[in-house]
Amino acid sequence: MKIAVVILNWNGTKLLEQFLPSVTQYSNEATIYVADNASTDDSISFVKEHFPSVKIIQNTDNFGFAKGYNEALQNVEEDIYALVNSDIEVTENWLQPILSLFENEPKTAIIQPKILDFKNKEYFEYAGAGGGFIDKYGFAYCRGRIFDSIEKDLGQYNDTTEIFWASGACFFIRKEVYRELNGFDSDFFAHQEEIDLCWRANSKGHVVKYCGASTVYHVGGATLEVGSPKKTFLNFRNSLWMMLKNLPKDQLFSTLFVRLILDGVAGIRFLTQGKIKHLWAILESHFYFYHSLSKFYKKRDENQSEKYYRIKSIVYRYYVSNIKTFQK
Repeated sequence: MKIAVVILNWNGTKLLEQFLPSVTQYSNEATIYVADNASTDDSISFVKEHFPSVKIIQNTDNFGFAKGYNEALQNVEEDIYALVNSDIEVTENWLQPILSLFENEPKTAIIQPKILDFKNKEYFEYAGAGGGFIDKYGFAYCRGRIFDSIEKDLGQYNDTTEIFWASGACFFIRKEVYRELNGFDSDFFAHQEEIDLCWRANSKGHVVKYCGASTVYHVGGATLEVGSPKKTFLNFRNSLWMMLKNLPKDQLFSTLFVRLILDGVAGIRFLTQGKIKHLWAILESHFYFYHSLSKFYKKRDENQSEKYYRIKSIVYRYYVSNIKTFQK
């Protein structure tokens, strides 16, 4: 099977300088692309000069993560897409276990490797860790990361197992499935679009897996800081959009109602912490959601996955029951 490693870039010369060498060194099986979102720095000239074997796709604007990849992948014909953040360091033999899974498991459509923290390599990284799930109310969590509690990597997630969503930080998908699903939802711009795509894949009978035999290291927050109110806005808005699109019809409005209340609780928590900008980001996300209800309701498919969650409320388990690790 042919594989394309596609790195989305926007004004990321320093990141490319630091992390592209590991990708080129350990990805002999792949064709490597840098998909550029109309950078205004010297990203493209840097890649051309120092990595002449890397192919360049130039988008006409900064389309964000979702549309940026949708535009770029129209020009990529390899069988497997490996969508890799520009702040990812890969390791030796990182591709072989994943390619083996694709070759031996036809129903497996999406795969995520183990994602560890580049800054503290003994620990999992926030964005994906050991594979993702969501609760009934759309709150995402991972094996190795629940909210802000991060586990140390002790080999507890060295397995290969089915998950609900794979992290967009390092996201493998069959080309045919990506195109069947029409790629990411471009309206999301960034954040939660990979969970939405995985949910749609699950609803169509495709399998999403985690492969602990492959390891990468992720900086996280390199393009948008973790504490950014914009990140808060995108996460809350996009999560509501995702639920509106994908919840089973008989659960749609009751589940969304509870989620909106829980968002209000999160807003009050930000208020008590003095994080007024984050409170406003949640309010703004809700206004945006109400304004776009009709548009996103029309995006619903006929059949939605009934088994999208494993536990009812990760918020209750974490904050009330004080359960901080996935294994518990």
